[in-house]
Amino acid sequence: MAPTAAVIRPATPADLAAVTAINAHYVAETVITFEENPPSEADWQAKLADLTGRGLPFLVADLGGEVAGYAYAGPWRPKPAYRHTVEDTIYLAPAHVGRGLGDALLGELVRRSEAAGLRRMIAVIADAGDDRSVALHRRHGFTEVGRLTEVGFKLGRWVDTTLMERPLATAG
Repeated sequence: MAPTAAVIRPATPADLAAVTAINAHYVAETVITFEENPPSEADWQAKLADLTGRGLPFLVADLGGEVAGYAYAGPWRPKPAYRHTVEDTIYLAPAHVGRGLGDALLGELVRRSEAAGLRRMIAVIADAGDDRSVALHRRHGFTEVGRLTEVGFKLGRWVDTTLMERPLATAG
């Protein structure tokens, strides 16, 4: 499904109140993030500054001035040898799920990560009993490379994660 009049654009500090609210919903209500305390808007300000300072994309889906979702590419691991590999993160406002915004965000995130010269993108997907995120990633060229069993405990249950990866086009 094509996103309805969505503009995928770089996030700005003005978007972070909405990003904070979207994220807080998933932290409080789901196991798809292993966060147990929602980051504050100040935390998101710091994340935006860090990612953009590294040349990594942080995007929002803008529907007529409303932030309907966000996505970013963050460092996969802190050790220097991993600097060409990123992990994707995508969240949609609950009212905007199923409208194609995840496809639009992930597609643009991949394109901008490639343009930044990155080599590999990793997805770590919590098994919440719904395969939409796995299917989304498959549509964008990710393949499953592993499963970690009972690595998270949230909302009274053990949660597995699926690991997926995809190569990014590079000039060299």
